[in-house]
Amino acid sequence: MSDKLILKKDHLTTFLRKLSKEYQLVVPLKNCHGDTLFTVIEDLDSQPPDLVNQPQNSLKEFMLPQQEVLFTYKNSPGDYSFSPATVKPPPTIFFGVRPCDLSAVLYMDVIFLQGRTDPHYLQKRENSVLIGLNCNTSFADCFCNATRHGPFLEYGSDLQFTDLGDRFLVEAGRSRGEEIVRKWGYFFAVAAKEDRARKYQVFLEARGGFARMVHVDQAIKRLREKKVDDSVWHELSLRCQDCGGCAYLCPTCTCFTIIDRPVDNVRGERLRSWDACTFAGFTNMAGGHNPVNAATDAIRQRFMHKLCYDVKDHGRPSCVGCGRCVGICFGGTDIIRFINMACEGI
Repeated sequence: MSDKLILKKDHLTTFLRKLSKEYQLVVPLKNCHGDTLFTVIEDLDSQPPDLVNQPQNSLKEFMLPQQEVLFTYKNSPGDYSFSPATVKPPPTIFFGVRPCDLSAVLYMDVIFLQGRTDPHYLQKRENSVLIGLNCNTSFADCFCNATRHGPFLEYGSDLQFTDLGDRFLVEAGRSRGEEIVRKWGYFFAVAAKEDRARKYQVFLEARGGFARMVHVDQAIKRLREKKVDDSVWHELSLRCQDCGGCAYLCPTCTCFTIIDRPVDNVRGERLRSWDACTFAGFTNMAGGHNPVNAATDAIRQRFMHKLCYDVKDHGRPSCVGCGRCVGICFGGTDIIRFINMACEGI
């Protein structure tokens, strides 16, 4: 099998329809409000995937749902027990996943699969096929070039698509992608030399098309060397409205809290729900003491985590440069503002 194939755009809908017979299909889809979101699609004929706009959500809400039952429990006389939740996710294909979101899934793999494996995340990951789409044009707020997570990605996906105009160049990255190509091989043709050359040209154009210069490496260096002035944290803290929008939209923010919710007098559920380090109660202890100064340290924790602690622990920042936090933040505490403030005067 050739490592580079061609799928004509005219055949894309038919190809996806074939996949949807055996998989749940999640694609970027524009809703009635004009927002593009990763959505489970059932009728490909009524509306095609939106492969032009950046999805406002990410795969996080599928791999790590905003609220998820981990256990059920009983609490009755003589019977106090926990039972793991047994909902099995369906085999799912995620199509049109941008390089930043692919990188975010690889980051979540490190968090939930290395060391002590999270069985709930593992189930979803094992039942997922990722079909990536390289970015020919950068979006307004993205800076994935500065975090080295785009605009093209050569690893992490099961299949990787590159838009060449009237056709896609398709590359299999993993065995599941190779299996799809073998099973539905009649959709594909072997890529010609001109197709390979065209991909490289598109890559060069994409790499040179970013509107922003974001000095991520310099900010990482200044955090590591403790050269970010306290006034930066103070100003950002005054601006932050504690809404959690940045963490909820961020594809790599994986903080969560655990709560028990009664179902009736003797049964209940243990839930995992998204949390955010900028929330005032995030670090509250059982006795009511909070070791973190909410006036300055909450927002500091966010950026230290993204650009310092994760670099130290995993060798890479956990910011993938998607820019979603830039668009959602009405207080002006997004990561680009912080990087600019941290690097000011250099």
